[in-house]
Amino acid sequence: MSATFQRAPRELVDAFQKISTCNLSDALDKLGLPSGTNDGIHPVYPCPRIAGTAVTMRIVPDGSRKTSGHMGADPLDEAQPGDVLVFDNGGRMDQNCWGEIVTYAALQKGVAGVIVDGTVRDVDATEKLGFPVYAKGIVNRTARNRNVQGDYNCTVSIGGLQVNPGEIVVADINGIVVIPVDRAREVLSVVQDMEQKEAAIIAKIKAGISFRDVDKDSGYDTMLNSQ
Repeated sequence: MSATFQRAPRELVDAFQKISTCNLSDALDKLGLPSGTNDGIHPVYPCPRIAGTAVTMRIVPDGSRKTSGHMGADPLDEAQPGDVLVFDNGGRMDQNCWGEIVTYAALQKGVAGVIVDGTVRDVDATEKLGFPVYAKGIVNRTARNRNVQGDYNCTVSIGGLQVNPGEIVVADINGIVVIPVDRAREVLSVVQDMEQKEAAIIAKIKAGISFRDVDKDSGYDTMLNSQ
């Protein structure tokens, strides 16, 4: 089942590409929004940070529903360049749901990366291809006769964090954040202001000013107070 969703403008999505999830998490905290997760989901090799529009899919046990083809084929077909695939396998560690073949398909579509609440395989091949993959773990077992594609472009959960199709997702070594499209410009404004304040703090420390004095003058502990 697929539902349509509205995408944020590409230039807005791209603005999050170089921002750390730590800083984004702080901005989301300040705005009273869910501030991110890790919950064991991490890059399966030293891959780049990813940011893009979420195309989601829920994974279900084989036999629980009829499937029209290879797992992930439908969300891949709908994906646009720069999108991030977000797959919810309930954190299962015994069932693979991403590998070499779908990596080639994702590269063909220009997909930015994949986030899996579960395990993946063919990591050596994926690393050679340079495709970013974030997951809970690695397993060599095939998905065949174990799990299949369920609904896609639906609300899913990644490490306990709800992700809706069309939301902006960012993942790096520190974790994952999800940014509602209707709050994206607000989040961006807050995070840019906080980055400037943190840069000023670091500059003073580099200049030799004691951390005690810098901390006292900066108001760092109140930066996350609600606006």
